[in-house]
Amino acid sequence: MSSDENPSLTPEPGHLYVVATPIGNLADITQRALSLLAKVDAIACEDTRTTGAMLTRLEIRRPLFAYHDHNEKRAATSIVERLQAGESIALVSDAGTPAISDPGFRAARECQRHNIPVVPVPGACAVTSLLSVSGLPTDAFFFAGFLAPKSAARRRFFEEYRDFKHTIALYESTHRIEKMTAELEDVLGPERVVCIGRELTKKFETIKTGTISQIREFMKSASKKGEFVVLIAPQGYEL
Repeated sequence: MSSDENPSLTPEPGHLYVVATPIGNLADITQRALSLLAKVDAIACEDTRTTGAMLTRLEIRRPLFAYHDHNEKRAATSIVERLQAGESIALVSDAGTPAISDPGFRAARECQRHNIPVVPVPGACAVTSLLSVSGLPTDAFFFAGFLAPKSAARRRFFEEYRDFKHTIALYESTHRIEKMTAELEDVLGPERVVCIGRELTKKFETIKTGTISQIREFMKSASKKGEFVVLIAPQGYEL
């Protein structure tokens, strides 16, 4: 279908497009994302080098500008001004869906405040990808993103949500995954069911569901490179 037949494939002036990009496998990008990224006036991104490399592989050339944690407030104001001047802008993160534990919400908030259309262009998201294959309850879940870097704060979180009735989803870094799973076992007990996902959609993708004690044993010999998604089943859930 050409963009003439499907207007959603052509960006409109004064619109912000929040575009999900692949979390690893470049083939996961959608037709709509490809079309819009190739046609918008500019692309706001976390790291111009990372996004630039992705666009080069996709044979797309568009102007890029930085929008990240350290300049998000200022950049959000600039985005609004450019949109009010009639530009069309795509917002992307380094991987996955913007604003989901990534920069993005301030730009969307500023646009909403100024009655500027914000258009979702859905696609890959690490947390929903793992939820869909985990075997854990997914009728409802709580996404907590990245927990605090300090052990005491993580332990307080696990204590607070020990008896939570739905699956809990977290992101964790390669540097803290072993400490975090040890704290999980200590606070929630070795029989609590969890699922971990590493390098999702990539060549060395790893997905493992089991009790915390089983997962910790598995991780002794498994690679811990890359970022992790961790799902914690409700108390009493059995495989």
